[in-house]
Amino acid sequence: MIEPADLLHTLGGIARGTLLQQFGSTRAHLAVAARAGTIIRVRQGVYALSTTDPKVVAAAVHGGALTCADALRAHGIWVLPSAATIVHVWLGSSGRRHPHAACECIPHHSPGIADLGLAPVAAALVHAYRYLDHDAFFAAYESAWNKHLLSADDRRRIRRELPRSAQWLLDLARSDAESGLESILRLRLHLLGVRLDCQVVIDGVGRVDFVAERRVIIEVDGRLNHDGPEMRHKDLTRDAAASRLGFETLRFDYAMIIHDWDAVARAVISAVARARR
Repeated sequence: MIEPADLLHTLGGIARGTLLQQFGSTRAHLAVAARAGTIIRVRQGVYALSTTDPKVVAAAVHGGALTCADALRAHGIWVLPSAATIVHVWLGSSGRRHPHAACECIPHHSPGIADLGLAPVAAALVHAYRYLDHDAFFAAYESAWNKHLLSADDRRRIRRELPRSAQWLLDLARSDAESGLESILRLRLHLLGVRLDCQVVIDGVGRVDFVAERRVIIEVDGRLNHDGPEMRHKDLTRDAAASRLGFETLRFDYAMIIHDWDAVARAVISAVARARR
């Protein structure tokens, strides 16, 4: 017999006892493992490992799967950092809530049958739309699409379940956005009326993030791809090559895009105005 703890590890760290029993873990086996401390009984009929994410456990205690931004982050999707501690729970279309001690959970009812663990990406995005700013949702949606975590059916489902007022965000989204910062910058500039060509290859320079008015290169310098003296030298070399071809290059990092957006917007609008002249 496979030990209950090993089964739980294979099943993502949390499962209903009825599922564990299908693999040979009887109620007696589960009770022995719980008394020994190798697994935890989180509520009647639900078991977890001690290492399972506490928010996943709290969602299971409440009766469903962890959803919204925490679930997206756990799926590997780019989501803006947040200090929020509230647990969002997907209960499916008709799941029953199980309020518990110190419960501040936010329940989400939407089509489907909720299991335990993490809500599927499509469902988590629908729920995230209700609580995130538009740019944060947009960045997460493009990140999920870029990472091949959204099928065509998933995208159709999201379009059906979001309000009509959100359709323009889905229409603007692309599958080739390589970072959440790129998504946020593109969305915010779109709202300012600045049209961007994305992932443009320029002879003698290489591929750049964006080009506006055919003469303004905009690069988003995320820490992963632009840290260190070697990468800094490469960026400067590219900028010099672009200048020789008549381009102006603007570079913005995380701190500027997220915390000093007015400075970014002024720089881009001024550069675009110069290019138009």
